[in-house]
Amino acid sequence: MTAVLAGRRIVVVGASAGIGRAIAVRVVRSGAEVALVARRLDRLAEVAAEAGGGTPVRADVRDESDCTDAMRQSGETLGGIDVLCFCAGTAPLATLANTDDSAWRNVLETNVIGANHVIRAAQPFLAPSAVVMVLSSELTMQARTGLGAYGASKAALRASLATWRLESPGPRFCCITVGSTVPTEFGDAFDLDLLGPVLDDWVRRGLVQEQMMSTDDVASVLVSTISTLLDHPDVGMEELVLRSPSAVAGTGGL
Repeated sequence: MTAVLAGRRIVVVGASAGIGRAIAVRVVRSGAEVALVARRLDRLAEVAAEAGGGTPVRADVRDESDCTDAMRQSGETLGGIDVLCFCAGTAPLATLANTDDSAWRNVLETNVIGANHVIRAAQPFLAPSAVVMVLSSELTMQARTGLGAYGASKAALRASLATWRLESPGPRFCCITVGSTVPTEFGDAFDLDLLGPVLDDWVRRGLVQEQMMSTDDVASVLVSTISTLLDHPDVGMEELVLRSPSAVAGTGGL
């Protein structure tokens, strides 16, 4: 892999699994100086070993002090931040009638509050035309039975990113809407007893696609996009939608 990102300073939050991990591996191998941020240090060590570099930084995005410390450590270690990728996310599988307060808090604290913790804490270290890339979900375009809380959190994330653009001119805030992607840890904690009936409902409504995107392919497109944006600092990209060409709809895939 060519060193197209040599000298670039990149922070990947959610680097221990899924799309975040695939992005992290690619940007390291592309020559960037990279901070790998996630809750599980053992998994980050595996990512660094696979990629051949990167600095593991432990943080739980639900914890404001963790976010502050992680962005300070990342910014100081890298000497600034040219790209901030927020790829962390969680999704409960439950109907809204059965989504309790604890589940709501966890999904909102991770997907919405956590992202805003991270962006706020990174502000002092962002380069003048830094790229702030946040992964959203196609569930903001089409609701799914059993994923209401997740879809609502991603809609709130998109809205908050739009306001960041207004209030913080300079950095380029980009919302990436992602369709179903494999392999990820998106459904690892799903209630299997509920999954069957939910899948039946998606099929009945015509919401199940024939093919899913691969994690590596999505990461490749996003890293190429990052490289292009860094080469053109006067060009902003507010929205990007990545979905399988076969997709009518999907399950979010993060």
